[in-house]
Amino acid sequence: MHIPDGYLGPATYGTLYAVMVPIWGLASKIVRRTLKQRQVPFLALGAAFSFVIMMFNIPIPGGSTGHAVGGVIVAILLGPWPALIAISIALVIQALLFGDGGITAIGANCFNIAFVMPMVGYLVYRLLSQGAALTSRRRWIAGAVAGYIGLNVAAVTTAIMFGLQPLIARGSDGRPLYFPYPLEVAVPVMAAQHLLLFGVIEAVLTGLLVIYFQRSDPSMLEPMGRKK
Repeated sequence: MHIPDGYLGPATYGTLYAVMVPIWGLASKIVRRTLKQRQVPFLALGAAFSFVIMMFNIPIPGGSTGHAVGGVIVAILLGPWPALIAISIALVIQALLFGDGGITAIGANCFNIAFVMPMVGYLVYRLLSQGAALTSRRRWIAGAVAGYIGLNVAAVTTAIMFGLQPLIARGSDGRPLYFPYPLEVAVPVMAAQHLLLFGVIEAVLTGLLVIYFQRSDPSMLEPMGRKK
């Protein structure tokens, strides 16, 4: 889902930078207020874990890449706002040091991967696991479903950004200046790849890690406000 430079026009990537700046500010305030001392190392580990997972990129048709993210498991363990910070850090490092995702597209990539995915995934997890014991089977099933849905929603928002470019950025000859394929091409291609492959990988990864924490430290699966 990493968007490279040259695929989004200034109107799109500029808007998404403008959207993400206050979101980053809000996330920083929430993390400072709610993150417990024992969880701080996990924030760094979450950023490192997501960074490593996202380095295993597979190019997909249309100019983007497919990969697992680990964003939902970080949100489950720490909350969606710390997950946003952790994944944003990983994305910025990847763009600046490894050229994985464009510099101009950092705001767009953070919106899709660091904001949309953990927020959606965490909401799905909380809805499906509500009332379940920390060690119950429903918890890891909820984690797997949340990982699958979170990744696929982020893939669709990425595809929508791509598909809008021919509508909002054309040259004097009518040709698209940036991403050339319309929504009816971009969305099905991105959605199919993630529904059939990358979403499944994310689901398995998230479910297995929930099982691991159920066995090693179930308290990590408690809602943020109840963690000591």
